[in-house]
Amino acid sequence: MANREALRDLQARLANRLQAARVEGAAVAWLAVRAGGHRYLLPLGQSGEIFPLANLQPVPYTSEWFRGVLNIRGGLYGVVDLSGFVSASGGAERAEAAPTEASVVTLNPQLEVNCAVQIDSLAGLRGADAFASSTPAPSGSPEYFGNCFVDTGGVVWQEINLRTLSQTPLFLSISA
Repeated sequence: MANREALRDLQARLANRLQAARVEGAAVAWLAVRAGGHRYLLPLGQSGEIFPLANLQPVPYTSEWFRGVLNIRGGLYGVVDLSGFVSASGGAERAEAAPTEASVVTLNPQLEVNCAVQIDSLAGLRGADAFASSTPAPSGSPEYFGNCFVDTGGVVWQEINLRTLSQTPLFLSISA
């Protein structure tokens, strides 16, 4: 029970920081998340809200990475396992992550896709000043991969362009 309250507090703080970041401008550029043993950066302008993964309704005859649908504030959202999709599209091998309370990040309504990506955990907000270097995505990477960033601790973060991801043919075809 304490873990759920701590998660809710973290999500509330992140939601407040996301709102403040949108008002402040370019100081903060990404929502940092962990999924399937990998670290990803989701552009704030393309990200929506963060919700706990609860009451997910499975959908039969869909791809393994399509987890099901959620009712979020009266809207129906498809939920895509981010690490499962990246692995299925040739982006990165899925590594087993430590069990956590999964969350979903909705895509910005401006992208016009009622979808949310499932993540293992939130790692906060990041700005360009949090990184020591960046390189383009490796050749052969999925088209939705942005730059790879290395933070000051030497940890690599992969940027995911949610706009491009949401228009990828594989992403739009959930049937098995």
